[in-house]
Amino acid sequence: MTTARTGSAEVVLTSPDGEPLAHHEVTVEQVRHAFGFGNIGFELVPHANGEADLTPLADDWLALFDTATLPFYWGRFEPEQGHPDTARLQTAARWFAERGVRLKGHPLVWHTVKAQWHDRLPSDEAERLLRERVTREATDFAGLIDTWDAINEVAIMPDFDNEPDGVPNAVSRLARELGRTGIVKLAFEAARAANPGATLLINDFDLSQRYERVIEDALEAGVRIDVIGLQTHMHQGFRGEEELLEVADRFARFGLPLHFTESSLVSGDLMPPEIDDLNDYVVESWPSTPQGEARQADEIERLYRALTGHPSVEAITYWGITDVGAWLGAPIGLLRADGSRKPAYDRLHGLIRGEWWMSPTTLRTDAAGRVRIEGWKGDYRITVPGGEVVDVAVA
Repeated sequence: MTTARTGSAEVVLTSPDGEPLAHHEVTVEQVRHAFGFGNIGFELVPHANGEADLTPLADDWLALFDTATLPFYWGRFEPEQGHPDTARLQTAARWFAERGVRLKGHPLVWHTVKAQWHDRLPSDEAERLLRERVTREATDFAGLIDTWDAINEVAIMPDFDNEPDGVPNAVSRLARELGRTGIVKLAFEAARAANPGATLLINDFDLSQRYERVIEDALEAGVRIDVIGLQTHMHQGFRGEEELLEVADRFARFGLPLHFTESSLVSGDLMPPEIDDLNDYVVESWPSTPQGEARQADEIERLYRALTGHPSVEAITYWGITDVGAWLGAPIGLLRADGSRKPAYDRLHGLIRGEWWMSPTTLRTDAAGRVRIEGWKGDYRITVPGGEVVDVAVA
């Protein structure tokens, strides 16, 4: 592992009267990585709200991940105008935060997942209501969710015409009028004004030069982008280390942190390669298979080793903990539909909470009461004789 991921901290421990705790045994353990090891938290929103008991699922989630993405798709979050699902999402956000999990909202602006009431909006009203929606969410969740996908999949947005009911989403129509840079500027400016301390991402599945131009144009227009989000759903097969690192290198040229925001690997038969739009692939059943699960486990280790080794990458979000309700019905989860763990879960756990993690470890202070911690950057806890706890950041 590169030194970009590891660090050290030296701490001097003293007794209540100020004397060094010389030659004392202390327990040191890691609490959280600085690197964001994330997953979507969609499935646990009902659990957090007491609507369903999903304790085994929650336990498996928390045993592996430290960063949760929560759903703010406008059409589902506010299916009836003026009645957003704020309270439920706030409860879910608090549930995760109380367990030491960092949070991201996804997304504030997107051309997909609309409510029917969006269809009738004229452009000027659509712009006003979209600004108000961004402002409302960024304000209502400030302090709970301070990281947002400000805008999602803008590279294709002005050209998007694949509405199931044939009526273009108001956001799509607005994007055509404002242009890509205009709609990006709207999203970032509204979110930034509402929560000046927020970390705001631009996020896309289109990793071509078109997305690079979107970013270039936005930056030239004065839009402050904090993080570049890169989606890597791999329903048609693992892209391989060379391609993934080439993507990271290309987008690293902007000098901004990179988050691989939506990664997935199939544990069953792969989607045929000739499918251009993954949403067009519809099958009655897409089962996980022993052979596919073995492949998924190998590939998830390769994925995480490659991306954590790149100095510009600061987070990876895997897109789903379980096969139940997985995107496109694909077996991309780390748990089977019956809740049992696939080999990929255990393989990833062996990295994130094994090889790259410090479990409770006994160390001994020197004559000056110093103890040195070396490991993956993040938050650590030292427990000294008598039970006093000292929190330390390794950077």
